[in-house]
Amino acid sequence: MKNTSQEYDAVIAICRSLYSNKMTDYGSAWRILRLPSLTDQIFIKAQRIRSLQENEVRKIDEDEKGEFIGIINYSIMALIQLELGVVDQPDLNVARATELYDAKVKITKELMEAKNHDYGEAWREMRVSSLTDLILQKLLRVKQIEDNKGKTIVSEGIDANYQDMINYSIFALILMNAHA
Repeated sequence: MKNTSQEYDAVIAICRSLYSNKMTDYGSAWRILRLPSLTDQIFIKAQRIRSLQENEVRKIDEDEKGEFIGIINYSIMALIQLELGVVDQPDLNVARATELYDAKVKITKELMEAKNHDYGEAWREMRVSSLTDLILQKLLRVKQIEDNKGKTIVSEGIDANYQDMINYSIFALILMNAHA
């Protein structure tokens, strides 16, 4: 799993750099987004990935990698929103926003390491398209929980679903790099 940890960190370094650069460009304007808005942004990206995987003709020169990075960063933003709540005006500077980002990544990576231990890195045998489908399934679950005002009876909460989407997206990017 040492290799997985390094690969994970390499993907996060790319995502974190983009996040930090966008924070520099736009500030924390995303802090006004309610959770369903973030979920919908992630859903759009996941649908775009599925479309790219299924369509032979592309009218826009983009690939899945950028969309998976978007899922990771929007999911981290959603985890931050879950913790801090929504605001009316941007309220985070780059340093604080990056500190929060790193904290969410740390917890999410620890979850991945625990699950990898228990599942034996089964994801390495999966197809990227299957990971995309799992992300879409998680999104539909999150949407249902949001529609239920955050209440669940026996299911894990929204945060665990966002963390799984982050980890599935990182796995997809690792697999894509391995087959590049």
